[in-house]
Amino acid sequence: MPKLSALAGLLALACLIAGPVSAGEGGQSRYVPGSFATLIDIPPTKPGWVFEGQVVHYDGSTSARIPVAGRITANLDAKSTAVLPGAVYTFEKPVLGGMYSLGGFLPVVSMEVTADVEFPRGGMTRRSDSKTGVGDVVLIPAMLAWKSRFWTYSTALFVHAPTGAYKEGRLANPGLNYWSIVPTAGLAYNNDQNGFNFSFNTGIDFNSENSDTDYQTGSSVHVDASIQQILPVGGGFLTVGVEGFWKKQYEGDSGDGATLGNFKGETQGYGPVLGYVLPVNDSSMVVELRWLKETSVQNRPKGDYFWLKFVYQFGG
Repeated sequence: MPKLSALAGLLALACLIAGPVSAGEGGQSRYVPGSFATLIDIPPTKPGWVFEGQVVHYDGSTSARIPVAGRITANLDAKSTAVLPGAVYTFEKPVLGGMYSLGGFLPVVSMEVTADVEFPRGGMTRRSDSKTGVGDVVLIPAMLAWKSRFWTYSTALFVHAPTGAYKEGRLANPGLNYWSIVPTAGLAYNNDQNGFNFSFNTGIDFNSENSDTDYQTGSSVHVDASIQQILPVGGGFLTVGVEGFWKKQYEGDSGDGATLGNFKGETQGYGPVLGYVLPVNDSSMVVELRWLKETSVQNRPKGDYFWLKFVYQFGG
């Protein structure tokens, strides 16, 4: 159990993914359900390197009208798979009494989108686009974590740069073509005596305007939470639990390209989580699977998220 409390995961890595996530331009946003919810995602509380790899697949659809890269669509079906390698380094010297980390991530995204596309003067045509390419890079200039026995308190700042592949008029775009700043705060409890833990994280997305389409996606607030039980199995620990998520856009979309009005969106859902922790000398490895199902949505596709996460922490 002490190895588990030393394990350093990463905050909201999958926020990079340009997949159908919420209302906003393209039915997308920086937040992806499951980004930060369990023990594996707790920010580092010991110095050293943390490497993480993630794969997330989304499959969803909607009959609602959605603006996509300067076009208005309906009856949209979307699939998105992203591979997200990244790393975080935690310094030995505390900052403001907490452990200070910084890092960065670069996703590779494969998308396939099919939808009815409206013509400017009326009428529609069924169209499909697919694209595989680099997504928007995320930088973490500041991440702080404070640990007090079973409790961990954290805060972080994420900066998303529009480096991903993007083309106006294309339905499938790995990049979003605008900047985002996402401050987050989290609280986690991990009892290494009885194996019970829960985690809660919240954040706000602030977005710049897409200069190609004159569309600005409104700000939103999101929450991820989980409850897990840790059980000794073999030479490691099995983690079994459930995760829930909620996201609401509180600021409407704007700009000349926002022809559907403020277009606020919301999503919520839940699903099972299964993981395994393996201590290796002074290091730790964790593998985790998640299946998250959207149960209620507004102005966005509705579907399922499938996650595979791997974390390796050196020393500590």
